[in-house]
Amino acid sequence: MNELAFTPAMTFIWPEMLWSQLAVPLLILLYVWLLRRRKKTALRFASLSLVKEAMGKHLAWRRHLPPALLLVAVTALLVAAGRPTAVISLPSAEKTIVLAMDVSGSMRATDVLPDRFTAAKEAAKAFVAELPRTVRIAVVQFAGTAAVVQAPTLSRDDVVAAIDRFQLQRGTAIGSGIVLSLATLFPEAGIDLSQITGQRAMPPAPGDKLKAELTPVEPGSYGSAAIILLTDGQRTTGPDPVEAAKMAADRGVRVYTVGVGTKEGETIGFEGWSMRVRLDEETLKSIANMTRADYFYAGTAADLKKVYQGLSTRLIVEKKETEISALFAAFGALLVVLAAGLSVWWFGRVA
Repeated sequence: MNELAFTPAMTFIWPEMLWSQLAVPLLILLYVWLLRRRKKTALRFASLSLVKEAMGKHLAWRRHLPPALLLVAVTALLVAAGRPTAVISLPSAEKTIVLAMDVSGSMRATDVLPDRFTAAKEAAKAFVAELPRTVRIAVVQFAGTAAVVQAPTLSRDDVVAAIDRFQLQRGTAIGSGIVLSLATLFPEAGIDLSQITGQRAMPPAPGDKLKAELTPVEPGSYGSAAIILLTDGQRTTGPDPVEAAKMAADRGVRVYTVGVGTKEGETIGFEGWSMRVRLDEETLKSIANMTRADYFYAGTAADLKKVYQGLSTRLIVEKKETEISALFAAFGALLVVLAAGLSVWWFGRVA
């Protein structure tokens, strides 16, 4: 969990400095020229074989190792001069996760044992238990309407209690779940909740007008929060889920979507009426793609647990483009010290 993961791609802030690498082959030629010059100025023996025997064939490599190490050190230092950068995955210092969970009547279907509702709650509670204690968690439930059942908190007991309080209701307002999750993350952003609460939105005060305005950012660029949206059906009411996803994308918030249940759907009865429940995967995939997140399908309770386990690992790290020239510089300096140390140890001087 605390390991650094590097992507293969590496870029440079000062790529012009890479032209200095042309000095490396020149240094090799200079070293070869110095070796030949030493041979010419050395004492002349009757036979060159006597020289080799005096030096010891098995120790001849020592003569070339310190210069070779020094050459690699120079190469590393020249790379550092170009100020290389790489995308590194680091533990997130601060993050808020919003669990937006579907509590519509279709969640009572038993194609996911013991039923979708129970499996979703148990998997969510296991997910909460695996997150680091520094991560705040909020819980939003949605059916025909949406409600915040737990504000962002570090208390795992409060989150588990909120999940246990879920009650099945009619309707599926996926967009409401997303919009209310955003309002939970940005309580001072002036997000219009009139379509969710049914109440007329009050106009902002003069001093708050600018607060309600939004300058869109790069989708997925907000690393301090994420939304996990779990649903088993299609939208039947509330705002358009894709439009709600656009709101999240404009704020850089990733919305990871989880579809639970069988893809072919199931007919269930609820409070004296029956309905055919089908999973709207296309909408869930669109939401995830628009916000630079991922869609996960969970056809069984075991699949659902695996999805949450993967998300717990993915959400507590964040990828950042970081300058790594210090690593190359440190590596080069270490090789310089090693080359000098070996030279003094073997030859009594820095060769």
